[in-house]
Amino acid sequence: MRVTILYFAWVREAVGVAEEELDLPNTLQTPLDVIAYLRTHSAGHAAAFAETSRLRCAVDQKIIALECEIGDAREIAFFPPVTGG
Repeated sequence: MRVTILYFAWVREAVGVAEEELDLPNTLQTPLDVIAYLRTHSAGHAAAFAETSRLRCAVDQKIIALECEIGDAREIAFFPPVTGG
């Protein structure tokens, strides 16, 4: 499955790029699965995804829980929790 992965804020800084196009294995069903896969790519990825409680995810521009199914996602974004004010 070819997917664009977007990184925002400190996640982007840790990974070192704003986005990547990756061929993800079809066995990855949730953002948590994708995170586990990405952790193996580099030390930056491992650092960015070390604490999943500090991450939020959007699939095809819709915010979802890390445990939800990603289906046939074309875009997956990872970012820190957002606050307003």
